[in-house]
Amino acid sequence: MNKISIRWLIVALLMFATALSFMDRQILSISILKIKEELNISDVQYGFINSGFLVSYTIMFALGGIIIDRLGSRKGLTYSVGFWSFATLLHSIAYNAYHFAFFRFLLGIGEGGCFPGAVKAVQEWVPKKHQATANGLAIGGSAIGSVVALPLCALLLQCANWRWIFLCCGILGLLWTIIWQFVTGSKQINCLTQIESERRGRPKLGYQSILKLIKSKEAIAFIIIRFLLDPIFYFYMFWIPKYLSDSRGMSISNIGYITWIPFMALGIANFIGGYVSDIVMHKTGNLNLSRKLVMGIAAFLTVPIIFIDYYSSISTVIIIMSLAFFAHGLWITNYITSIGDVFGNTSTSSIVGLTGSAGAISSLIINPLTGYIVSYSYKLLWLYAGIMYPLAFVIFLIFIPRIRLKNI
Repeated sequence: MNKISIRWLIVALLMFATALSFMDRQILSISILKIKEELNISDVQYGFINSGFLVSYTIMFALGGIIIDRLGSRKGLTYSVGFWSFATLLHSIAYNAYHFAFFRFLLGIGEGGCFPGAVKAVQEWVPKKHQATANGLAIGGSAIGSVVALPLCALLLQCANWRWIFLCCGILGLLWTIIWQFVTGSKQINCLTQIESERRGRPKLGYQSILKLIKSKEAIAFIIIRFLLDPIFYFYMFWIPKYLSDSRGMSISNIGYITWIPFMALGIANFIGGYVSDIVMHKTGNLNLSRKLVMGIAAFLTVPIIFIDYYSSISTVIIIMSLAFFAHGLWITNYITSIGDVFGNTSTSSIVGLTGSAGAISSLIINPLTGYIVSYSYKLLWLYAGIMYPLAFVIFLIFIPRIRLKNI
């Protein structure tokens, strides 16, 4: 197997890992419609269950990024995927809201290392000219996981108990860790890894290095943006099925058969956003333009979500949701790739982790309130979702007027 084939095999495995990550998160968002009937779990309790995930995710996103920068993507992702898959298995034995909150806490510990690990692997394996495309494919797996999870859960809930869903997903994740260890442990891949490491250099980060990183204006900008935007996508993940059930009167089966569409739009946009960015950079030689052009378009496309509650047609609602998800896919691919552009191979995972923690903190604050807000209306949440991406883009332009590799 040649160098190019090895690189894209690694990217394919990363895509599958992020798919598992989002699948294991999403299965609760639709299973809860059955679980709350069986175990008498309220909307407010559901909000706090999600907070159990966000608390540990907040901590481990940052810590996981730092650890993976030190260990490398092979070991880091093995530990991460293995731990969260075991946590997913434990969901199958939950019998009350406290059990779910604790198991979601464990899930967050494992999943905190997923995206920093995936971005780290792209930095380690893929040349700069293809990194946006590779990141788009790698993180695009998250959309695939959601696409699979929603209709699959809806189908399985018609013929099997919800506990089997968590059991099967946990086993699938443990199988991934075995395959990852086998593929990345081959002599050919180890040889290529050594060559790449010697060429690029992989110095370990110390505590002082982290302090220096977070003092830079670029890091501050990335952290602020993630803090503002992450609650939006957590709202999409955790509450859209309930929105369609509560506000639109849709059945569980219809929700599962329809809500995969926005996530498919997300996955397509992850790839398109990376591919277009790489093409623009190749044609113009302008790294700054290639990232910001796509991010600016994405910010503009999020605005229609503000008006979603004013449409009675379910088809129109799904189209608007799909447009918002598509915009997020364009945005997040270039946002994460920009972190790699600015901070390079030795620090990217740490910064991705820190920004992820910032997003989880804001989501942790907002998510419990969501249960109270939706009991009155979803309109305020849709308004927030529609105005924050343009604001974040303005912040990005001000703090990072030109994207360039920062020597830290």
